[in-house]
Amino acid sequence: MEGSDNGSVRSESAGEPFQDVSTETLQQQVIETNHAIETLQAETLMFEKYLERSEPPDSPLLSSYHGKQMRTEHNLAQRVRAKTRSSAVDKSLKLTPEQKCDIAQREIEELRDDINRLRDDSEKVLDTLKAIMEEADIRLSEVKKESYEFERDIVKGSVNHRTNKVIAEKCMRYFEDKLRTRDALIEKLRLKNAQLKVQKKKLMMQLRQKEEMGEVLNEVDFNQLKIENQQFLEKIDERNQDLLRLKLMAGNTLQVLNSYKKKLLTLTKESERLKSEINFRQDMDSRIQAETSVAETERAKAEQMNKKLRKQLSNFKVPSVMEYVKEKASMYELNKKVKSWERKVDIAEMALKTHRKTWQQIVARGAFSRDQWQGAIQV
Repeated sequence: MEGSDNGSVRSESAGEPFQDVSTETLQQQVIETNHAIETLQAETLMFEKYLERSEPPDSPLLSSYHGKQMRTEHNLAQRVRAKTRSSAVDKSLKLTPEQKCDIAQREIEELRDDINRLRDDSEKVLDTLKAIMEEADIRLSEVKKESYEFERDIVKGSVNHRTNKVIAEKCMRYFEDKLRTRDALIEKLRLKNAQLKVQKKKLMMQLRQKEEMGEVLNEVDFNQLKIENQQFLEKIDERNQDLLRLKLMAGNTLQVLNSYKKKLLTLTKESERLKSEINFRQDMDSRIQAETSVAETERAKAEQMNKKLRKQLSNFKVPSVMEYVKEKASMYELNKKVKSWERKVDIAEMALKTHRKTWQQIVARGAFSRDQWQGAIQV
């Protein structure tokens, strides 16, 4: 009971420092602690990679590091249980900033070398795949060509029209020609391969002679070339920046030019429309002037006619009623006479038609001679 009371007192006294701390502060401290733990884990992982790369697997340094790491993890597990013991950190396991910087630089160099090596390997694989694809394309085209030639020369060209079968001699001759062509190509490639081997030997001998003469580039020359390359790359970057600036200026100028071109096109269309409208108005004006002149002439003529009619109207005298009645009676009499004469003309026409019909019948019967007929006509 006393031990339990002492433990409770110690726990209460140990928990007293966190009673005045707010929940937000504790959460912030937890986040910072987690971030510090992640940072330490990343540094530890990098240090392990550095040790594995720089030391052999059975090295005493690596084994001692693993032993210390296990002890550190055990100590950390114990420190989590007891807050008062968390401040006692093994200073011998910590690295100085200079050592961390060296390890980071080594890791960066190794990663850069790995990236370059992977890039070279990927480029080699890519070149190999491209070569395989080109070879496959060439082979496919050759197969298509040979298939077309076989169909043209053997399947269609060497068929016996009487039996509708392929002639065996032509087929054998075709395959023999193809085999001879393939043998000639193989011989040509073999000679080319031998020539390339001889050229390779010459180049190797020249390289060996240059190495013996000291003409081969050494590390200092490579460093000088790297420096010059860096300078040229800087100049190229400057030129690229200038080129980019000029391209931007050219783009802005092109946009302004396009806007002015659009305005010019709009104004040109407006000018053409105004010209056509002006021509239309001028034609309308000329027509209106011509119509106006014609209207003036007609107006003058109408005015003269109006004056003449007014003059006649001023001199006009209305006849008397008796004269009008007499004229009307004479008109009635004349109408009666006209109707009487029209009736007489109708009767005469009917008599004429009757006489003509009778005359035609007489002529048809031959009752009169030609002389009598002529005399009757004269009568």
